Amino acid sequence: MTEPLEKRLEKAMAELQAAQEGIARTERELRQASFAVLSSDRAVRASVGPQGELTGIEFLENKYRDMSPQELAASVLEAANAARVKMNRHVMKAMAPFAEPSSNVPELKGFELDWERIFGPEVLREDDEDTAHGDQAAPAWRDALGEDGED
Repeated sequence: MTEPLEKRLEKAMAELQAAQEGIARTERELRQASFAVLSSDRAVRASVGPQGELTGIEFLENKYRDMSPQELAASVLEAANAARVKMNRHVMKAMAPFAEPSSNVPELKGFELDWERIFGPEVLREDDEDTAHGDQAAPAWRDALGEDGED
């Protein structure tokens, strides 16, 4: 026996209201979010705000004094980009539940978000914190300088 239309509509409206409240709560939380990331050479810490905007740069332990301008620039860009990607992933994880199909109202199928189009392809790559630390790829700042890390 199928559920009466009024009951299904009531469930859908309740789920919509819960989703709206959840989105509002998530938006408030995201407005307060920030991430800081160290460059791989540990010379720079970059911080980003909730929209991925650069909010701070710290030069650590005076390491910048021994760096060429190109090395320092590469370290700043590496840390800033990594912090931005972290923020993008945080937003993606926070908002993903709102795109899922409804378990209570089968007519609400959910929708797909193209996170790659929104944030760029790096947001879908495996998170560095989730990968094994045995992978010793050259740091991005070395790539930017055309160095391979060999002495």
